[in-house]
Amino acid sequence: MNRIPSVNLQDFLSEDSNRKQKFIDEIGKAYEEIGFVALKGHFLDDQLVDNLYSEVKNFFSLPVETKRKYEIEGIGGQRGYISFGKESAKGKKEGDLKEFWHFGQYVEDDPERAKEYPKNVQVEELPEFNKIGKETYQMLEKTAKYVLRALALYLNLDETYFDNYIHNGNSILRPIHYPPIIQEPENAVRAAAHGDINLITLLMGAQGRGLQVQNHNGEWIDAMAEPDELMINVGDMLSRHTNNKLKSTIHRVVNPPRELWGTSRYSIPFFMHPISEMKLDVLESCIDEENPKLYDDITAGEFLNERLIELGLKK
Repeated sequence: MNRIPSVNLQDFLSEDSNRKQKFIDEIGKAYEEIGFVALKGHFLDDQLVDNLYSEVKNFFSLPVETKRKYEIEGIGGQRGYISFGKESAKGKKEGDLKEFWHFGQYVEDDPERAKEYPKNVQVEELPEFNKIGKETYQMLEKTAKYVLRALALYLNLDETYFDNYIHNGNSILRPIHYPPIIQEPENAVRAAAHGDINLITLLMGAQGRGLQVQNHNGEWIDAMAEPDELMINVGDMLSRHTNNKLKSTIHRVVNPPRELWGTSRYSIPFFMHPISEMKLDVLESCIDEENPKLYDDITAGEFLNERLIELGLKK
């Protein structure tokens, strides 16, 4: 496959059973063949998107010493600010050419679950930053819930199979700033080739060139969304759970051509995680003679911890 398929969530949400089934078949086939889709019909409106980008640009424009006071030690980078070059892809020693922020879950109905997560970090200088971040987080979480419902049906599970696992899940909204490149990068790129850790990722800001996806032939293809689309891909947790039936695809953000080095790039992924105790054991329905079980049993929390150590975010 040499292009990213486009689907419309409104088909799944419609009362028309044929439209709903069409969405299920299209997204399932895309995730088996390339692991990415471009999604229209999501729950983000244009005004919210504009407000978020404005707040994100305002934050990353703050002086470095101001941003650094929001870099919280001892939490594996799970909330607040993560400074330039701190994260690297699995197996790569060079840090990525980016700085980013993490908004986490807003637990409102489970005091014990709330204790499990670090608190969100409040930015004093920007009174709207956290409010807009929370609203965006919740709209992307809502979108992700329906995408996972469609995938549950594709996998012949109950439609709401994932609902209890993702309610109050350890999901992360990550506004990323790739600053202008001011000197020849030595082996470093804006985001080195990697697979995502989580169940699915919803990406805002894939409208310009930069994001590339590796297809099953090993070829890198550009992944560019239309202005009203989110790019959504399968993460390693869902890939494990389905015995690689739904594929977590390697992707990267390449450096721009030299004439565009002086420009910033912003992208905002939402990493949909389940609660830590979800078992990622391979689904029995995804095992047969041709597809033997590929992975050992593990929980989502154990898997996340392993990967954060590999990424250099946790000691």
